[in-house]
Amino acid sequence: MTAPNGNVGSETVRALLRAGVRPRVLTRHPESLPQDVRERTDVVAVDLRDHAAVVASLRGIQSLSWITPSPALDESDPLAYYDELAETLQGAVTSNAIGRVVFQSSVGAERRNGVGEIDGLAATEQRLDALGIDVVHLRCGLLMSNLLLDPGALDGGTIRVLLPLDLPMPWVAPRDVAEVTAARLLSPHWSGREVQALHGPEDLTWSEVAEVLRSTLSRPVQVERIRDEAMRGDLRVSGLTEQRVAAIMSMSTGIRDDFIAEQRRDLTTTTPTTLRAWATQLHRVGFSV
Repeated sequence: MTAPNGNVGSETVRALLRAGVRPRVLTRHPESLPQDVRERTDVVAVDLRDHAAVVASLRGIQSLSWITPSPALDESDPLAYYDELAETLQGAVTSNAIGRVVFQSSVGAERRNGVGEIDGLAATEQRLDALGIDVVHLRCGLLMSNLLLDPGALDGGTIRVLLPLDLPMPWVAPRDVAEVTAARLLSPHWSGREVQALHGPEDLTWSEVAEVLRSTLSRPVQVERIRDEAMRGDLRVSGLTEQRVAAIMSMSTGIRDDFIAEQRRDLTTTTPTTLRAWATQLHRVGFSV
């Protein structure tokens, strides 16, 4: 599996360990893994942009959980970055005859284009589909951990967004994504190509998200909808390239109007952890939200 230090990846490692599996984990920063995780996993220090090293590190693997790490802030062309890693993934699966992949995708990938960085995940889906292997694409809703991407916004009490404040969106906890990932990796009861959306327990508007955070954290939290150009200006001031600014913007604008997810909410797409439970747990263990 990749990205074992991330919000979903770290939970996936622990889910596999609880299932009695000793997974092989690929990471650029083995030293960042907790000691108890390092002792129970086979850790390979590898940069996912090193094609030959990734191919070599996956020899003998039968099932793979692939999470594409988000591009660095200074990445000039994010879609080229996703394409590079998708090509490496495709080559590694083919070279090593890996028969099963669980791929972490995103809501919006069904549009295939016009959704910024999510277009890179859509293209990765298509590369995997072309291989004829057993693959499931996990189309995740908005990860609750995304609320931590700009801690300054929460510290200041105002989250600035592009989406309408009354637009319901699916919010899912990283741990729920990890539990489904582990279950899919270990289950022998599916084959072929599948898509499984992960929508969390309920759709929430940004106004409802703010209310949950206010009541759970006992602090002022408001959400402000801003114009596209204002957000572009904020991103440019932070030093991002125009390509990166456009890719970040389109992740919101691409699903803002007349978007309907390929999979509706049902028993298999609904996961249990509420935003209130997620925020409460973070608050208890001392995370700064």
